[in-house]
This record gives sequence, C-alpha cells and structure tokens, in this order.
Amino acid sequence: MTDVTVLDEIEQDGKSTQEVLLNLGPQHPSTHGVLRLVLEMEGEYVARVDPHIGYLHRGTEKLAEDFTYTQIIPLTDRLDYLCPPSTNQAFVLAVERLLDIEAPERAQYIRVMMTELSRISGHLLIAGALPMDVGAMTVLLYTMREREMVLDLLEMICGARMHTSFCRVGGVREDLPEGFAERVREFCEIFPQRISDYERLVARNRVFLQRTKGIAVITPEDAIDLGLSGPNLRASGVDWDIRRDCPYEIYDRLDFNVIVREGGDCYDRWQCRIDEMRESTRIIEQCMRDMPQGPFQTDDPKVAFPVDKALLSCSMETQINHFELSAYGFKVPAGEIYSCVEAPKGELGFYIISDGSEKPFRMKVRAPSFVNLQALQGASNMDYLADVVAMLGSLDPVLAEVDK
Repeated sequence: MTDVTVLDEIEQDGKSTQEVLLNLGPQHPSTHGVLRLVLEMEGEYVARVDPHIGYLHRGTEKLAEDFTYTQIIPLTDRLDYLCPPSTNQAFVLAVERLLDIEAPERAQYIRVMMTELSRISGHLLIAGALPMDVGAMTVLLYTMREREMVLDLLEMICGARMHTSFCRVGGVREDLPEGFAERVREFCEIFPQRISDYERLVARNRVFLQRTKGIAVITPEDAIDLGLSGPNLRASGVDWDIRRDCPYEIYDRLDFNVIVREGGDCYDRWQCRIDEMRESTRIIEQCMRDMPQGPFQTDDPKVAFPVDKALLSCSMETQINHFELSAYGFKVPAGEIYSCVEAPKGELGFYIISDGSEKPFRMKVRAPSFVNLQALQGASNMDYLADVVAMLGSLDPVLAEVDK
C-alpha cells in the first residue's frame, strides 16, 4: 500500500519540481512485514527514509512481568518467529546465569545444533527473498525446498515446525528422537551442493549484481556507530562474532570460520548469509559427531521436572517439587543480568531484573532487527526508490522482533 502527498515545489535550474512524501507500507510485500517507510522523494530520488514501527503491538517485555520464567519461553518464540530456537536459547541462558546453573553437556550440544538449523532456516528465507525483491523469482522456490527440510527436522525434534519452545531452564524439553541422527546427516550431505546451486542462479547474474553491488553501502565505522551486528556488521568488514569472541554453550569446542566481507553493500550482506549457511552445516555435523550421551536436563528438582517419572509414585519430596513447579514455577535469586547470543539477525540479548520471585520484575530485549533498521538512514549510495527495497531486504528484519 502506498499513498503520496505533495510537500512543496522546489525551484532548480529554472525548473519547478515537486518534493513528494511517499508512504511505502505498512501493507506492502517488499517491507517483509507491517513496516511503514515514509520516503521524501524528489522525483525518483530518495531524499530521506523514515521508518515507522509499532504496528504489531507485541508487548513481549511487558507481558513477561506477569509470566513465570517457563511461561515466557513461548513468548520468545514469537520474537524472531523464523528462528525461534535462537531466542529460546538466549532467554534460558540469561535465567541460568541468574540461577548460577549450567545445562548438561548433551543439552548444550542439542541447543547449538537446533540454533544452527534455525540460522539456516532464517538465512534461506532472505537468500531467496532478496533476489525476488529485485525481480528474480526462481531462487526463492529452491530455497523454500531446503527450508522445508529444516522445518521437518525441527518438527521431528519437538513436534512443531516454527514455534519450537524446546529449550528449558537447565536443559531441553526432551532427548532427540530415534532416527533423527540419520535424517540430519542426510541433510548435511545434500545441502552444500544446494547452496552452490543458489549462487549459480543469481550470484553472477548481471541484473542482480546491478541491483545490489555498490548499493546502500555501510562503512565499518558507520556500522559500529549504528550498533549493527550479525551478518550486517560482518558484511561491512568488522570481524566480530559472539560465538567466537564471547563463546557460550560449547561453541569454543567447535571449528568454524567467521564470514567477513569488505564491500558493505546489499550484495555482500546477501553473500555473507550464503557463506554462513555453509559454516552452520559444518557446526551441525560436529555437534552430531561429538554429542555425548547423558542427561538432557539438570537434576535440580527446584528447577526441572524429574526425568524418571517413577519417582513421583514413591517420593513425597519429588511430588511436592513437581506440584510447586507446575503451579507456581521456580524462584530466581534477586539480581540482574544481561546475556546475549549470536542470533541469525545479530546480537540478541536479554536484560532481566529479578526481585526473587517466580516472575521477572523487568525484562528488556535487545532485538537485532530493531537496531539494524537504523541503517536505512545511515547507508550511502541509496539513490532510488528501488534501492530502498533492496536495502531493506538485505537487512533482513523481522517486524515481530522490532515491535517487542
């Protein structure tokens, strides 16, 4: 949906031109959600971009004040709904640090494997959607084919294709199902060749290159000043990845490359995600190879339900803990914490203030999509209306995460 308002007439070189205010969105396919961009146009040229957000009315941070810590996990699914295991992981890590506990080793491997699957899922969507935004339809059909394979794997683990809610404070909900290892290894064998197919389709296509190369350039200095993170930061030449530089879970045991490019334009942001999918495939293979046997939940009865349900029939203490967890949730010591992970969109952080009860006193989400939208005003060489569409697609925002 677009509407136009004429602002005023401008006299240039003896000719009269009109400056136009153009609304792009909030219902428009190229905005990737309910985002409204107010554009000041001089003919086909864009003088200014002003993003208007808030159309989803999510209120996740306020809702969390009335939810127990376990009940908040499904809320995090709805932030970046394309990659929910990453938001699940970021939240439970913050709570675990407040509790001063750590998930069992097997649970950490499962979490990392699931977050890398979700990273592939999110990158596949934008790897096909950005070319479609600039006129190349075919690659989206191929990327959706592989994304269906990833969603099938997530469904096999937890029974849901999108809103997984699989992480728990102190571990994961349950162990991996029988037959999953074979399915994920099959995917890892097939997928690298499919990534090469995407590149053959568009990476050297001259129309795609003209629409993305040198368009909406973000310099390293501007990327840092704007607070960008993730592929949008690394595509500008800034070598920073939380998984390597501030490792969490078992990332310090894994061998992977941090993808950095130098151009900082729409093409580099697209290519950075393409290359990151290859590294995520390597990480998944290592997780499946090195994952140990053992418990998938902490054995703290104040935090997690007993894995051995037989204890409920012979232990009064187990029954009491089970009832209190079900009815009231667990209490978290008073304090505050900020914990972040390298989500597919960038740095995803949770700042939690606990007053010692079963519910957070305050919760603040550092959503990468929200911060990355600033780049719409900070990019150079974004001259035409069509360039704004390419720029927005290359930033890969999810509006549910923006309107948190």
